[in-house]
Amino acid sequence: MEAFFSINKSEIIGGAIVIFLVVILHFLTNILHKFLLKQERIKFPNEKATPFNIIKRILNTLWLVLGLISLAYILLPDEEHGVLKGHFELVLYLGFVSVSTIVTATVASLWFKKSIKDKIENNYDPTSFKFLRYVAIFSIYAIGILLTLLAFPSLRGVAQTVLGGAGVLALIVGVASQEALSNLIGGFFIISFKPFKIGDLVKVTDTMVGTVIDITLRHTVIRNFENKMIVIPNSIINKEKLINYNMGELKCCERIEIGISYDSDIDLAKKIMQEECEKHPLILDNRIELEIQEGKPVVKTALTQLNDSSMTIRAWAWASNFNDVFQLKVDVLESIKKRFDKEGIEIPFPYRTIVMKKETNI
Repeated sequence: MEAFFSINKSEIIGGAIVIFLVVILHFLTNILHKFLLKQERIKFPNEKATPFNIIKRILNTLWLVLGLISLAYILLPDEEHGVLKGHFELVLYLGFVSVSTIVTATVASLWFKKSIKDKIENNYDPTSFKFLRYVAIFSIYAIGILLTLLAFPSLRGVAQTVLGGAGVLALIVGVASQEALSNLIGGFFIISFKPFKIGDLVKVTDTMVGTVIDITLRHTVIRNFENKMIVIPNSIINKEKLINYNMGELKCCERIEIGISYDSDIDLAKKIMQEECEKHPLILDNRIELEIQEGKPVVKTALTQLNDSSMTIRAWAWASNFNDVFQLKVDVLESIKKRFDKEGIEIPFPYRTIVMKKETNI
């Protein structure tokens, strides 16, 4: 046994040093991980610790693999050292690129989130920062993947072509679908021309109405009034004719229409609709100065249509914004119906006249 130790003394010492270093690096990695988690909870209490957990796993795996390669370098004959050295450098390079990419992407993401939060608190539009956050993170990971490809001789030509600049567009067109490109370009158009922004209330179709909560590289997310998320690809929403209730003036006009029977008093029905609208607390006086001087009513009413079994009375009611005008409409419809019932104004319903013919015996 003593002879074995004396012969392999240098290898045993080298192996012990490698194992000791792996244990120390593993220990330091865990300490660093706990420190980063603590700092993140202090500065960003609502953020998930997923990136730091991934970094911890990568580093611990890296130390273990490098340790095994180092032990093999000590134990194997000299003719294998060249191959082992190449493997050591490759693993070290891949580990460095992976950790650097994740750290850079995480720092960029946290910086953008902090900037977005500051803009929201100061009542600034955060739309551009939200979109640029996705662009920045995507670019960081794309560069990380390209640098990883450079480590493999068989893929080095592809990576160099992409990094060269001239082949970027060709590679994207060849790999990505036309739809993906359309969504990406659509996202840039939305950010550049700003038909809507984060927080705007938009109407794409009758079934897609809600608040814009996010604009990504691929799609726009709208939260409707049922608290459901509507995900619309950027290429599609760019082609749609949408209504943005937050663009320009916020005040809205609601046309409140009710059908009355031909036997009902038109003037009384118009008066009731006008009074019920004007006494609502959310009504907005949209008259110009001249109309006020002329004594024009706050709410205009008129007979707009003669139908088969009813006459349509319309009231034009204004409110400060879309939410107010919706609440005004539902409240006023109920109060008008109650007034109509009290004042004897009939809201018609379908009638069917049945004529009974008496048969005669011939």
